[in-house]
Amino acid sequence: MTQSSNSASNLTIRFLGHSAFLFSAGDQQILIDPFLEGNPKCPVTLDVALSWKVDAVLLSHAHGDHWGNALDFGKAGTMIIGTAEIAGYAAQHGAANTTGANIGGTVRGDWGAVTLTPAWHSSSFPDGTYGGMPTGLIIEIGGKRVYFAGDTSRFSDMALIGEGGLDLAILPIGDHYTMGPLEAAKCLDLLKPQAAMPMHYGTFPALSGDPKVFAAEAEKRGIEVYLPQPGDSVTL
Repeated sequence: MTQSSNSASNLTIRFLGHSAFLFSAGDQQILIDPFLEGNPKCPVTLDVALSWKVDAVLLSHAHGDHWGNALDFGKAGTMIIGTAEIAGYAAQHGAANTTGANIGGTVRGDWGAVTLTPAWHSSSFPDGTYGGMPTGLIIEIGGKRVYFAGDTSRFSDMALIGEGGLDLAILPIGDHYTMGPLEAAKCLDLLKPQAAMPMHYGTFPALSGDPKVFAAEAEKRGIEVYLPQPGDSVTL
């Protein structure tokens, strides 16, 4: 286990399809990139998700398949955390509680902390409004340190992201809009996580990256791989 900002406990990660995840540690929960409605892989309805006690919604960027239902949670009072542009847009559209940050900045809460990292991609809301720079997220919760890469290609500064130690790296493998599985596996050489998990694949036909290819490449590197189906959970 690597060092984190809050006390150690089991961290359960539930995959909600595409790039949406629910992180739970004790009675603390955070939701990441909540693309629920319109996500053909999502195993829960929005009404069910809104009934969860979620401490914060973390957003990597503003594209519709990541922004998703963030505003529904924001209007219900859940903290929305993302770039300054994302937080500002959320507040302007009815979110009651927002925190904007930028690359390198850390936002802390009772649940833990999130630090925004670079990501090589683009970012705009479904209505065309600029969403700020796309980001990855270093998430510290339940005594674990997880890198959620967002939508990105491989880049050399991933070596800096891995310097603090990572219990898990969650990487996009779908290809076309992000890197594919072979490039994602090469990221592991830079990040050096204890374990890895693929995301952003299989949701739509263009996202054709094969998770089994990623898993095979990761295992060659001695890195444990989790391949949950939408709705499944893994515990660190």
